[in-house]
Amino acid sequence: MKDPRDVIKRPVITERTSDLMALKKYVFEVDIRANKTEIKQAVEAIFKVKVVSVNTLRMPAKPKRYGRYSGFRPEWKKAVVALSPDSKELEFFETV
Repeated sequence: MKDPRDVIKRPVITERTSDLMALKKYVFEVDIRANKTEIKQAVEAIFKVKVVSVNTLRMPAKPKRYGRYSGFRPEWKKAVVALSPDSKELEFFETV
């Protein structure tokens, strides 16, 4: 098994994902080669919660320009992880 910290790169925090957190669904940027089983095992190992389902999607590369030079931002993979109702909520921010 891969190291769980190599599978899960970072949480994706946006206004839309903040609304999903109320439904116990969390969005992560994951390794592009990771499958749903590896993502589920990594989230359960890191956060000590029970995962019900994992949905993945590949975010396409976007064209970017800097002056006359053009290129592409890299493609990346996003995973929406749904936790069981009796799992604790994940904390990404420290409460002061």
